[in-house]
Amino acid sequence: MRTSPSDGPDALLTALTACGADPGSPAWHDLARVVGTAARTETAVARLWPPAAAGPRRPDPAAWGDLARELDRVAARDAATRSALTHWLRRHAPASPSSPPPSSSPPSSTSLPPPSAPPPASGPAPGRTANAIGGGAVLHGPSVQARDVHGGIHFHPPAEAPRPRLPVPRQLPPVTARFVDREADRGVLDALRAQHPAHAHQVLVVSGLAGVGKTALVCHWLHEHAADFPDGQLYADLAGQAADGESGPASPATVLEAFLVALGVSSVPAGLAQRSALWRSITAGLRLAVLLDNAFTAAQVRPLLPGTPAGLTVVTSRNSLTGLRVDGASVHRLEGLPAAAAVELLAAGGGTRVAEEPAAAHEVVRLCGCLPLTVGLASAQLAVRPHRSVSALAGSLSRGQGAVGLLRVDGEAVMRTALDLSYDVLPEAGARLYRRMGLLPTDRHDLLVLAALAADGGREEDGGREEDGGREDGDAAEVAVDALVEANLLEETGPGTYRFHDLVRQHARRLGEETEDGDGRERALRRFVDWCLSTAASAEEILTPGHRLPGHDLPEGITAPTPLSGPEEALAWLDAHRGGLMGAVRHCARAGWHTSCWRLTDLLWPLFVRLRPSEMWIEAHRLGLEAARRSGSGPGEGRMLTSGAIGLRDAGRYAEAAEWYRQALEMATADGDARQRAQAVSGLGHISLLTGGLDEARGHFEEALRLRESVGYHRGAALSRRRLGETELAAGDLAAAAAHLHRAGAELEALGEAYEAARVLALLGHVLDRAGDREGGPRRLREALTRFRAGSARSEHWEARCLEWLGTAAESRGDPAEAAGHYTAARELFRRLDPAAADRLDDRLRRL
Repeated sequence: MRTSPSDGPDALLTALTACGADPGSPAWHDLARVVGTAARTETAVARLWPPAAAGPRRPDPAAWGDLARELDRVAARDAATRSALTHWLRRHAPASPSSPPPSSSPPSSTSLPPPSAPPPASGPAPGRTANAIGGGAVLHGPSVQARDVHGGIHFHPPAEAPRPRLPVPRQLPPVTARFVDREADRGVLDALRAQHPAHAHQVLVVSGLAGVGKTALVCHWLHEHAADFPDGQLYADLAGQAADGESGPASPATVLEAFLVALGVSSVPAGLAQRSALWRSITAGLRLAVLLDNAFTAAQVRPLLPGTPAGLTVVTSRNSLTGLRVDGASVHRLEGLPAAAAVELLAAGGGTRVAEEPAAAHEVVRLCGCLPLTVGLASAQLAVRPHRSVSALAGSLSRGQGAVGLLRVDGEAVMRTALDLSYDVLPEAGARLYRRMGLLPTDRHDLLVLAALAADGGREEDGGREEDGGREDGDAAEVAVDALVEANLLEETGPGTYRFHDLVRQHARRLGEETEDGDGRERALRRFVDWCLSTAASAEEILTPGHRLPGHDLPEGITAPTPLSGPEEALAWLDAHRGGLMGAVRHCARAGWHTSCWRLTDLLWPLFVRLRPSEMWIEAHRLGLEAARRSGSGPGEGRMLTSGAIGLRDAGRYAEAAEWYRQALEMATADGDARQRAQAVSGLGHISLLTGGLDEARGHFEEALRLRESVGYHRGAALSRRRLGETELAAGDLAAAAAHLHRAGAELEALGEAYEAARVLALLGHVLDRAGDREGGPRRLREALTRFRAGSARSEHWEARCLEWLGTAAESRGDPAEAAGHYTAARELFRRLDPAAADRLDDRLRRL
């Protein structure tokens, strides 16, 4: 027969020692959970686990006895421990060795005399009392008729017929065959599960954007761990039908009814509170996994949490379910697939076409946002249209409605429908901000511009009342932003910075265009452009203060800039927002906001000169040049010509760059603008230097130096001396080059031009190394490298140039290992910035 906690510590000791010989057994694993439950009430129990061993695989009876007595004592006063221990004994305790096998024959006493024994005498033995049964007496239960009884009499009732048992519920949806990667995410879930304390029920929340594959991931992971949950796996879709048959969130009461029936409860209480209490009682001690799919709120989940620390509840949701995190849940936010895994999923339907067009395949998965849902739909389209090329699919997805509207199942745009559901439950302030953000030509947002968007029109729409009970605009914006982040429609990327997923941005843009009127759209875009202007002006003031165009300050009252604490933060802001800034330039050109177009392009000078985005540089200045001409701004046109020519020159388009410089020179000469004339002449000199016309270059630079000195433009004069130093370096006159660079560096340091001074320092280090100064040259290069890696002189382009020159210095000293290290580091930077330079370094590495 099985033991139970009420049988006392001796019976419990027998069961424990019988199962405790194998630490790898399920019984041992389950017993550890029982000890954990008891330790919540009596911490001393934890010190008794695991029991000491007397030898290999031989449990120490004394240690097991201490554990049995302590568990029995705790179970007597703690219901949770008693329930857990009872469950363990029912599952694992062995039958008593003295129990006979079940039989249909009547029980017999173990002390009956053998058949050969003489029959008893007819009367009682002397000195003994006779037992007589007569009259109407009726005997119930086992009886013994014997004259003499020696020892005890033991009755063994027949074994009860086993109750019919429902099958262990295994309700998880089947796993899909087209499941790729997710190794890192499964590892995160494993780690979260292992870190959870044993005394509390564990809740894992997997949240993420619609279509990111939350359910597929969790189902695969739980199927992999099915052996850890021998009492079953339950599943409920919380976004399913409501109790009245209408669409909407499933009620907890409905879900509990189904769960209780699955666990064998024949009579389910009517009320939610009673069902939840019974659910916790039934599940106490069970090793059960519960998947609650598509949850809407934390309140919908709480009544469904089991009453067992041995179980696990996994919740998937498009929302972050912050309330469950407060309750102790662990949350993992699921992102899209890595590009390689997304291409693998695309190939499931596209077959060899995907391998034959790798660039187009990567474009398709990019346009699908690397979401399993949209990539899977694109894969299905390729499967049903075997003659369609991957590039044709990419072209289709890049136009019009994009992946959100074009990828359909049975005529339904499933991604759009999923995003509509997330949008429909947003509060009004969040929905309005979402639509307006969709109108902006960017996927990255700062809280300041979002505050401007949230405030614009909000009071008028509300009849002049302050929003959110009189909160300030920034507070109202934070409330709206929090709603979007909670819904996983917006991702927080840093303090006060956010981004849209590409597909979410498509959806928000469609809603903005359909919902906001013409004035509303223009106001939102004006706010955004003004914010770009004001913050770019702050970055310019920090990074290149000498570049500011005199007499062209921004008007007062425009959107406040994002605060930038210093050079590194300013450059990081320009880098992070470069796509949105270029989007603002394009919008200004389309909308006819000509002054804003060329002014914003001019203010982005530190972005262009430090980060060297050649194509963006050229496009912005083409648009800015046209806008300056349309606005009638001569200074603006001259600035666009000279700054744009530098971008053309850096891209190797020397003839076009020279033409822009000549146009700028003609304008400056006609206007009598000596400073702008010097800029154009210097640019022409640089073109000559790059194309090998050293004498012509020297003449241009000397003329520019005279012009700049004549108007007291000291920064420009120092830059002309730097160009003269570069010219003498190219001519091989290293002494003259060093002299020019020494003076230029001193002047720039005195003017506080940290970036330009660091460039001159790097050039001087290279010149001195070439001249044979093996100590002074590399020392200056290393100092310049440090400046370019941080602070106000931050520049990856010049960092790479310093590394290349340090490699040259090491190679000239006969140190190929150090040279290879510098060349390799420079090549990695140049791969993004200047592919031709990266190829040059590949050649140098091969020659080492």
